[in-house]
Amino acid sequence: MKHIAIAQSDSEIERCLPVMRELRPHLTDDTFVARVRQQESLGGFNLVYLEDAGEVKAVAGIPIMENLAWGKFLYVDDLVTAAAERSKGYGDALFDWLVGYARQQECQQLHLDSGVQRFDAHRFYLRKRMSINCHHFALPLS
Repeated sequence: MKHIAIAQSDSEIERCLPVMRELRPHLTDDTFVARVRQQESLGGFNLVYLEDAGEVKAVAGIPIMENLAWGKFLYVDDLVTAAAERSKGYGDALFDWLVGYARQQECQQLHLDSGVQRFDAHRFYLRKRMSINCHHFALPLS
């Protein structure tokens, strides 16, 4: 049975790492929990996971933020379903939960960025009625 929750304990956060590592391979066992806790301490960040049959199948990192352009919004930093579990409805269920959570938190919008090479993800976002409305630019500083 599918269950979606915000990771509260260190062990719940640790259980999310194998799936998150598929999107963020640089993350390590030694630093993952500390990095999540650091983001939580800055305010508004949650790590959300979907489990089925006792296994984490999909994960999302979501801060709630506010800015002049969009007002209060939920930003999806990370959204990933385990590769072996794709096309089984886990991504749909987690995405729909995120939309409901954003509404519950009185966010006006939901936003995310997606790497230009992630064509399957783009098809998924477009199917979920998201629109492509900007380009994201980055300047590495180190």
